[in-house]
Amino acid sequence: MTPDDIARRMTGALTAKDAGRIEALLPSPMVQNHASFLHRQANGSLICAWFGGSLEGKSDISIYASVLPEGASAWGPPQRLSSDPDHSEQNPVLFQAPDGRLLLLHTSQPSGNQDECRIRMAEIKTDAADPTRLTAAEGRYLDLPQGCFVRAPVMIREDGAWLLPIFRCIPRPGQKWNGSHDTAAIGISKDSGVTWALDELPRSIGCVHMSPVTLGEDNMAAFFRRRQADFVYRTESSDEGQTWSIPAPTDLPNNNSSIAAITLSNDRIAIICNPVNAAASPDRRTSLYDELGEQDDRPEADPTGGCTPIWGVPRAPVSVCISHDGGRTFPHRILIEDGPGTCLSNDSTDGRNKEMSYPWLLAEPDGSLHIAYTYHRRAIKYVRLAPGWDRPEDGA
Repeated sequence: MTPDDIARRMTGALTAKDAGRIEALLPSPMVQNHASFLHRQANGSLICAWFGGSLEGKSDISIYASVLPEGASAWGPPQRLSSDPDHSEQNPVLFQAPDGRLLLLHTSQPSGNQDECRIRMAEIKTDAADPTRLTAAEGRYLDLPQGCFVRAPVMIREDGAWLLPIFRCIPRPGQKWNGSHDTAAIGISKDSGVTWALDELPRSIGCVHMSPVTLGEDNMAAFFRRRQADFVYRTESSDEGQTWSIPAPTDLPNNNSSIAAITLSNDRIAIICNPVNAAASPDRRTSLYDELGEQDDRPEADPTGGCTPIWGVPRAPVSVCISHDGGRTFPHRILIEDGPGTCLSNDSTDGRNKEMSYPWLLAEPDGSLHIAYTYHRRAIKYVRLAPGWDRPEDGA
């Protein structure tokens, strides 16, 4: 489909497909829509949040959201939940706090300078009279160092501490950020999000987009996108996230694009991602922000002491990959959608971008699965799979 074709279908209407699959392209007033996140409310409605604007890194990029009430036939109208004219606001996550507050956390950066990013948190209110309507409070920045980024929501430790998965975009004096020294960390709050401390993960250069899951009792595992575009990496903790092992590769390829992990029934772990890596394609681009068109004479960051990031590996297919051994191997891979995945440009208007990326997933108690992902950087696509989607004969 051309960008115009996609735009005409961005109505939010649910369309039934084969095998109990339901799809929709979410409505949005913006030409670029990316980095979706799904949250299920207690009343059964779904919220999908993402960022939209003209081009990632531009200051017109803001957080948007749409609501799908339980039993509705279409997603509700898009609503802007942030508006900072001086910053690119990206990577929304939603978190239901124990006190009942619905919190939005997102990044805020000047231009393509991810090493100057800050994390903002705001309370989201729902409208009792109109279940599709959301409003956001002004919010505030968390007291964490610049360069902290988010992609996964807060987890609550047994002692009540909040754990926020973070990746750090480490600044290099006099050099442009390009991901060469990014590392993993955990933000920890012991006062319900008022103040925060940062706990760095050891030897985690290149490991970003930390996505944790519980393994029972005090055991946890977490999975990473890799700047080196080689494999999804894994770390584990036996003390509820107070300490973590050194990240190690799984057998799941990664293309330096986002992943998300959840636990399923029978102690299984599911990761949704693009299971391809740099070895599968020669496609390369200089950096994530190489077409912003803004004057910046600084050189790209020197990888010495860090890693050499790889950008431009195709972002397709979208697959759900299932592990039966705690996330060490993922032999069962279910195709959600395939395509060229071309991402040598972030432009959403000329049709060059064909990526299907940055997926998120939620499992329902009845066994159904909700999925959202970027579609050609023009739209957010929603897919719901009926119970039984994970049977081996459907995609092993």
